[in-house]
Amino acid sequence: MTDRRHSAESGPPIARRVMLSMLGAGAAALAAAPFVQSGWERFLGAASQNDPTGLTGLLPNPGGFRYFSVAASVPRKTAADYRLEIGGLVERPRTYTLDELRALPQTRVVGNVQCTDGWRVPNTPFAGVLLSHLLDLAGVRPEGKAVRFTCFDGVYSESLTMEQARRADVLVALDMLDEPLTHERGGPVRLYVAPMYFYKSAKWLSGISVTDTVVPGYWEEYGYDVDGWLDQAA
Repeated sequence: MTDRRHSAESGPPIARRVMLSMLGAGAAALAAAPFVQSGWERFLGAASQNDPTGLTGLLPNPGGFRYFSVAASVPRKTAADYRLEIGGLVERPRTYTLDELRALPQTRVVGNVQCTDGWRVPNTPFAGVLLSHLLDLAGVRPEGKAVRFTCFDGVYSESLTMEQARRADVLVALDMLDEPLTHERGGPVRLYVAPMYFYKSAKWLSGISVTDTVVPGYWEEYGYDVDGWLDQAA
């Protein structure tokens, strides 16, 4: 397995709405995220000591993960019924099972998970198949300029330019923290885009489609940056 280093998400949807109302939506949230972390952690530490409402249970936990979904419910997939469809502007469309994805060469990437809500988890390992390898196997047609991702929650979507998709730190991830991805962490397969904010790393991945232009994803429709670069990667 190749190891590379690069130097939020199933709780109730209301948590993200609460956070967005505090930080602002779209570009404002992106700009604020790196600066609110320390203050947010102090707030959570104090609030958790006296919280009769239980609201802090919905919010990101400093030093750890909280998981959000934009869908009311998400079906669970296992190795028996999971499928990843790759199509669009490619010469060789294909559908992969989970076992077939695991049989391909695996790459491990260690990066910082950072959410626009203002929390981060540093040095998080992900492992899986390089997106560029899957694109090569599919044979991208000359007019293919971008990649669109869809998810089996039936709602979420994301996109990358072809140049971004072919980076060596962008994975179709099967493992996180050196364990198979759980449903709560977007498994059994999710996207991991190490140099961008975590909203670009779509959970519950079910479709990869090569397109002739970038199609704005779910959060981009609400004003988020289409690229979503972390500061050190911009």
